[in-house]
Amino acid sequence: MEFERAGSPRADEVPALDIDCQVIELRQYTLHPGRRDTLIELFDSTFVESQEDLAMAVMGQFRDLDAPDRFVWLRGFADMDSRARGLAAFYGGPVWRAHREAANATMIDSDDVLLLRPAWRGAGVSMHGRHRARATACALPQGVLSARVMPLHEPASADLLRHCRETLTPRLRSGGADVLGWYVSETAPNNFARLPVREGEQVLVVFAMFASPMALDAFERSGAWAHAWQGMPSGWLAGESQHLRLQPTTRSAIHA
Repeated sequence: MEFERAGSPRADEVPALDIDCQVIELRQYTLHPGRRDTLIELFDSTFVESQEDLAMAVMGQFRDLDAPDRFVWLRGFADMDSRARGLAAFYGGPVWRAHREAANATMIDSDDVLLLRPAWRGAGVSMHGRHRARATACALPQGVLSARVMPLHEPASADLLRHCRETLTPRLRSGGADVLGWYVSETAPNNFARLPVREGEQVLVVFAMFASPMALDAFERSGAWAHAWQGMPSGWLAGESQHLRLQPTTRSAIHA
């Protein structure tokens, strides 16, 4: 099962970097009160093309609808080696050097980072055919991204992933979701020590796009998600799941 994206850009859009992201970072930043829009304006104007020029996909940038001081974004890489090269080039390069003080001034914490890989072949978010608004755009794109992070006692089993493919994905789709991808923890160690990640954790993550916050709320109220887990052995979760409701920023390549 593969999750594909296709389409042609509008006049006010440009193509996003089209690479097969076999490694991604789910980055959650806690910001100083009232500084989120400042960081988003800087990020969308300065840190998108400058990273994609180094073969790193800036997949999506988001406002957390339930946490006004949280900024969430996804960054993708072809593999771990390209991650190390790209991060070294960017964080040692002129763009970050020129703007890091302004960016860091908005942040309380930027270390909540999960390093992930597609849960099975073809399970990752496809960047093929994705587009983002030009840097001069102002309007927000449509949709709200549901990101559910489920902590596991051990690496996801074949039975668990089969349930995700065969039961949960159809259930999400029938509830109005565009299922973008399933991920598990990347087992390779962090190869860029300047940027900490959450190591020693096993997680299962699903990303699904809904047309609006109301559509996502309707799905949650329906009980379809909980019902879809019936029949699975109990005890596979290691703790409470985190559910993020994420509104794409103006220049996010992931949107409805």
